[in-house]
Amino acid sequence: MKVVDELDLRGKRVFVRVDFNVPLEDDGRGGLRITDDARIRASLPTIRLAAERGAKVVVAAHLGRPKGKPDPKQSLAPTATRLAELLGRPVALAPDCVGPDAETAVARMSPGDVLLLENLRFHAEEEKNDPAFAESLARLADVWVNDAFGAAHRAHASTAGMAPLVAERASGLLMRDEVKHLGRLLAGADRPFVAILGGSKVSDKIGVVEQLLSRVDALLVGGAMAYTFLVAKGVAVGGSRVESDKVDLARETLAAARARGVRVLLPVDHVAARKPEAGSETRICGPGIEDGWLGVDIGPATREAYAKEIATARTVLWNGPMGIFEIPAFAEGTLSVARALAGAKQATTVVGGGDSVAAIGVAGVADRIGHVSTGGGASLEFLEGRTLPGIAALEG
Repeated sequence: MKVVDELDLRGKRVFVRVDFNVPLEDDGRGGLRITDDARIRASLPTIRLAAERGAKVVVAAHLGRPKGKPDPKQSLAPTATRLAELLGRPVALAPDCVGPDAETAVARMSPGDVLLLENLRFHAEEEKNDPAFAESLARLADVWVNDAFGAAHRAHASTAGMAPLVAERASGLLMRDEVKHLGRLLAGADRPFVAILGGSKVSDKIGVVEQLLSRVDALLVGGAMAYTFLVAKGVAVGGSRVESDKVDLARETLAAARARGVRVLLPVDHVAARKPEAGSETRICGPGIEDGWLGVDIGPATREAYAKEIATARTVLWNGPMGIFEIPAFAEGTLSVARALAGAKQATTVVGGGDSVAAIGVAGVADRIGHVSTGGGASLEFLEGRTLPGIAALEG
């Protein structure tokens, strides 16, 4: 897999696929503003390198789910403005991503210019990986660079279909770093290796669990998925969210972990609430939860046990919150894990997943984490050992 910094880019049209699927809100003046520009910042090194080396940088991205047609509320106009601010150079926005308007905008570029194409998903053909649409995109490029790790698990026209139609292809710097850091977790991570998995569903993470059982020394489980595992062990969980059809799978997973000598830590106490909403009555209980209550976060004893396990690790992977993180009253367990990772100075730490990444930001420790993955679903599929179309298209 070639990397963009290995290529001669001068004077070439370098098509950089990025992940600029950023959150927007009303700015109060009839427009929209970006509330979190982390994904834009993540691709700055690749865009800046290409521009500084004299490329004509054609940046392409999707935003939201516009259902295959133009939607002013999902235009990349605010993104073009923010990208220009962060780069410190002008960024033009093409009125479309294919066709005469896009081709004219690219033809007018000079070396060092940066052009952002309008939302790829304004065309249904993008997600369908339509060959004709891929050819239209390829007409804008001499070099195809994929820096959109967050979309690498999608076989779309811009993330995979156009790659063989362009003379040269290469990984962006962000894509390179994602593959390097996540790849190390699957191939020779320093031990002890501790994985922390949370979130709502066992079904979302079981593929990762199966891959990690042959690699980790301890698995720490939180979030709603923990209650399915607790039911598998015969622990009462009250009205907590449980995937009833996955209890047998959870039981089999615990047995497989025991057979491999992997320690599985489950919550020994809980923050329980009457309802999963802000302002609800709460209490600390454990190891079980009574009827009329449901688990919304790991309790203080569990936080302490998880922090001790993290402190002994040389490699730590974290994906998924420990509770209903979006409600501040139920966020402390997740924040405690963030702080524990930041304090694990001897460990290589990798964090992925939207809520986990948000938690290290809220806890103010993002700069103390070894690698923060930009991919949610992509990072999970990578860790499951699946072939990601956006990465496979770079090989060869």
